Amino acid sequence: MYCIDDVRSSRCFLRVAIHLATLMAMTICAAQMALGQTTRNFGNDPFLQISQAIANCPEPAGPRITEADWKREAHHRIEEGNHCYMEGRCRLANAYQYDQEIAEALRRRLDTLRHTMPAWQQSSLWIMVRGRWLTVQGCVATDFDRKGFLGALREVPDVERVIDQTTTTPARGVPYPRYGDNVTNPPAR
Repeated sequence: MYCIDDVRSSRCFLRVAIHLATLMAMTICAAQMALGQTTRNFGNDPFLQISQAIANCPEPAGPRITEADWKREAHHRIEEGNHCYMEGRCRLANAYQYDQEIAEALRRRLDTLRHTMPAWQQSSLWIMVRGRWLTVQGCVATDFDRKGFLGALREVPDVERVIDQTTTTPARGVPYPRYGDNVTNPPAR
């Protein structure tokens, strides 16, 4: 390998350790890819972490799914996105075309809420924007005004629905798929 002459030297040991760690990491990545378990945000759905005050709140998987799940979900996204326009609920041809605009409007709304409803900042929350729906995931305090906060998010232009997937007791489990777990179902839109 690198140090045939003096295998016991600390320099040689460090080189071998780095080489083995690199090989292990490459093997793990290759195995995950072979199993199709790597996840990513195939639909480029906005996913924002808006607060991080509660320790040990598991990070949601959000829009990160496997390629196999994406392939299963693609038809539904096209169909649902177009139905919105056909039914007259959307001015744009597809519900998912709103998502980036909604994410920008959501950021502005949260800036306002920092002053008018600051208690939400004492939480650990993520928001996924997907097809005009906001999915709020994470951990909140027991006295958190969910109704008020979610109602304020409904006021963001073009938002059709706000879904609450928060918990006050993350140690008992969370109502959403966690990042790093084997996500086998695409997130609800």
